[in-house]
Amino acid sequence: MKLLTRSEELILLAVWRLQDDAYGVTIRRRLKEETGHSWSIGAVYVPLEKLARYGLLQSRQAPPTEARGGKSKRYFRLTPRGLKALNEVRRIHEAMWADLPQFAPRLI
Repeated sequence: MKLLTRSEELILLAVWRLQDDAYGVTIRRRLKEETGHSWSIGAVYVPLEKLARYGLLQSRQAPPTEARGGKSKRYFRLTPRGLKALNEVRRIHEAMWADLPQFAPRLI
């Protein structure tokens, strides 16, 4: 399995946390809350499409609503393959960080 990029990992984690409320706007909002950085639309939607193509996410269109000018939301959810990819990244992170000392900022 191809390793996830850090952005892909964070997007999958946001989708997983949001569960049934995971669509573009809420995913971007969650990423901003967790990272403290603004994410451009492209920085979220391009990986979402890629992750769906790879079978790590599934998407569904909600019915259009008047409140959205007749547009529908596209909701995402993690697939079993997506969960497996996240577990693999977590295993690798834990292995790489195991037994390392805490970082202490150096005074210069």
